[in-house]
Amino acid sequence: MIKRTLTLLLFFTLTASLMAQEDDGTLNKTGDKAPDFRATTIDGQVIDTKDLKGKVIWVNFFATWCPPCKKELPVLQENVYKRYKDNKDFVLVVLGREHNAEELKEFAAKWEYDLPFAPDIERKIFSQYAKQSIPRNVIIDKKGNISLQSIGYTEEEFAGIEEHVAGLLK
Repeated sequence: MIKRTLTLLLFFTLTASLMAQEDDGTLNKTGDKAPDFRATTIDGQVIDTKDLKGKVIWVNFFATWCPPCKKELPVLQENVYKRYKDNKDFVLVVLGREHNAEELKEFAAKWEYDLPFAPDIERKIFSQYAKQSIPRNVIIDKKGNISLQSIGYTEEEFAGIEEHVAGLLK
């Protein structure tokens, strides 16, 4: 029984390791200094990561047409934004890849989101972090380093990101 358990554990560890290595679309590694960027949300708030040292930053890249993004955004709003929006040590920015402010305003109104959406029309911010794949989440720690990255959406993985962020905010 122990041998079988160890074999399964080794298999899953190797599979996860290989999957992480195969993602050549991610341009930064966990532990790297996060690339700085400046974005303006659809309500006019300027988010400049150079000014946010000492805060945990959750960067979410999405597109309005992306099915997994559409599953993730309500969870991001309910479980993360509503929980932390008044926390002075936390910043969330939801970047609409290849979307302008008007498209994001319409999308937010249609789905009744109050998330801090910001346009990334030409992928200028996205291209500092990745070549492809959304939804994509990047968690930046209080020192300005990438603490966690994820691609795609599953409830289990998202719950893990939430736990990770809660730990960083303690």
